[in-house]
Amino acid sequence: MTRPAWREVPQPQVEQFAALALAGAGGLAQEILREIRHEYPHLKLVEDESGEPMALVGIHRAIEGFVHNLTSGTGKPRVPTEVFQEFGRGEGVSGRSLDSLQAIYRLGVRLAWRRFAEIGQQVDIAAPAMYELAESGFEYLDGLVEQSVRGYAESAARRASERLRLQRQLIDLLLVEHRTDPVGTLAERAARIGWELPATIAVGVLMRPAREAVAPAVGQGILLDMESEQPRMVIPEPDTAGRSDMLRRATAGWSGAIGPPVPLAAAAKSLRWAEAAVQLIEDDLLPGGEVLHCTERTEELVLLPSEELIDAVARRCLAPLEGAGPVQARRLAETLLAWIETAGGAPEVAHRLGVHPQTARYRLRQIRELWGDVIDDPDRRFEMLLVLRAQRLRGGLSDVTGAL
Repeated sequence: MTRPAWREVPQPQVEQFAALALAGAGGLAQEILREIRHEYPHLKLVEDESGEPMALVGIHRAIEGFVHNLTSGTGKPRVPTEVFQEFGRGEGVSGRSLDSLQAIYRLGVRLAWRRFAEIGQQVDIAAPAMYELAESGFEYLDGLVEQSVRGYAESAARRASERLRLQRQLIDLLLVEHRTDPVGTLAERAARIGWELPATIAVGVLMRPAREAVAPAVGQGILLDMESEQPRMVIPEPDTAGRSDMLRRATAGWSGAIGPPVPLAAAAKSLRWAEAAVQLIEDDLLPGGEVLHCTERTEELVLLPSEELIDAVARRCLAPLEGAGPVQARRLAETLLAWIETAGGAPEVAHRLGVHPQTARYRLRQIRELWGDVIDDPDRRFEMLLVLRAQRLRGGLSDVTGAL
């Protein structure tokens, strides 16, 4: 402490003040601890290896450190770091805030100042110098709090890291195929992070908009694994009112997909659908820039991944178009699809295609000539419906002859 008024105090008085303060440091520490216990009766005190409360050790060291600084004239009071960082870590481990700890520190400084003021009068130190001593005491308090904040932040980081590790383990366990009922094992793992097992879940797979993208704020209850190349979400009770809208807001700017709701033990199935949808997004067969719900993209998810199978069926059920040119084949394929989808006659087909009814009627006669009675078979019509819709999903029917 190098404040002007304190520097004017004769060195013998300073040394006398320090000697009296150090001699009474142990008793003052005990008094402060008693008052803390009185004011905070539910406070749990951790003991060191010798059985002495660490708080008492910390108070004693803090008093001695402050007093030694008075005689050294080294400027800003030096704070004993480790003990007070440990206090902060303890608050973090207990899940408490630092508010009560700071209140305790203020109580200790107030009691210490009362004793130092008595000693100042005893050795006849001038009031201006004692005022500066009080200011240094509050600076010292700030240092104690700073060290505890560091310890608290370190503890919080460790707890967050450990929770993320346990959360990833739970997600990994959820997303594997289970041959037996996994609820018992899942419940034990979930309890470690305070996650209540839901009856149903949906699994989401995300595509990073950038390498360093900030994790979406999906809220409590939703498990998020950002360590994977494609982050994964586990959404409990996905049909809960408002959850879909919340996820849409939280994942704005991200691409990805959320699988269908499934029972807890079938999470791997929801994951497979989400992964299939993400693959289609990567192949530009589904739109990016949003997180899709697989239940809203059933047609694409059923038909698009089955390309080889659909093409094989197309070569058989669309074989009558082999002799037609590309333009005629496309028109007839469009007309055939409209006829199957509307289950109507020429007027309905014409309205669907935006052509004259006479044009639709002419094309339908051509279709009848090409396929004959086959188109009256419900099973064959269903095959044609699948094939033609798949062609349409892939970018239109203009290349329908390419599958033949």
